[in-house]
Amino acid sequence: MTPHDRPAQAPGAQAAISLRGASVVYPSADGEVRALHEVDLEVAPGEFVALIGPSGCGKTTLLRVVADLEPLTDGQVQVNGMSPRQARLARAYGYVFQAPALFPWRTVLANAMLPLQIQGRPAAECRAVALEQLARVGLGGFEGKYPWQLSGGMQQRASIARALGFEPRILMMDEPFGALDEITRDRLGEQLQSLWQREKRTVAFVTHSIAEAVYLATRIVVMSPRPGRILDDIRSTLPDARQLGLRDTPEFMALAHRVRQALAQGHADET
Repeated sequence: MTPHDRPAQAPGAQAAISLRGASVVYPSADGEVRALHEVDLEVAPGEFVALIGPSGCGKTTLLRVVADLEPLTDGQVQVNGMSPRQARLARAYGYVFQAPALFPWRTVLANAMLPLQIQGRPAAECRAVALEQLARVGLGGFEGKYPWQLSGGMQQRASIARALGFEPRILMMDEPFGALDEITRDRLGEQLQSLWQREKRTVAFVTHSIAEAVYLATRIVVMSPRPGRILDDIRSTLPDARQLGLRDTPEFMALAHRVRQALAQGHADET
């Protein structure tokens, strides 16, 4: 499917993620800190949206608001037509943090089984689903290892497998590859792209990397320095099916240039 064939969200169709006038203000000793300012954003089911901007621009805050980890000061947010709290209780999404956050005393398999066990699923089902998800992210055969026996990239893959275990339709990822070396990032990016190709889950992906945003996403949302606002919402012209070689093409470079220009304009507006 090409970007031109990719269906846009039908009028009146339910968005996977919807923010209207979303603002977040933190009190502090020096006065209020405005992290987000009147953000409007709609993500259609099946889209892969990258959120990119400078440090402190509110990318992670936006993701945490959607995941019911931060309250809004003003505005509205819905996830699959529900409040963030309702979506969390309905297990409508999976969340992958910057660090893998695996329990060191549990094996890779036991870590992947944990959300399913919390749901009260039968032990045999928990094991079968966890093994399937670990295989999907290339960790078949590592089920009995402990996190400290894995590389950083393998730990993050285990974290992704855990988030996918209960089959969420929305996957939220907060700079999941940020601490990894470039080769490992590329490999995990390819695996994530392949997973999205197969299953077309809705993905909201926070990153600082222009190349990562352009390679992975069907939309790139560029955010301003604090207070976080949306400067540009760029729909990718690249084909859905992608390989790393795509990064050397004129189309990729043109998209990356547009993202870089939007980021530079945000910095210029701040000064």
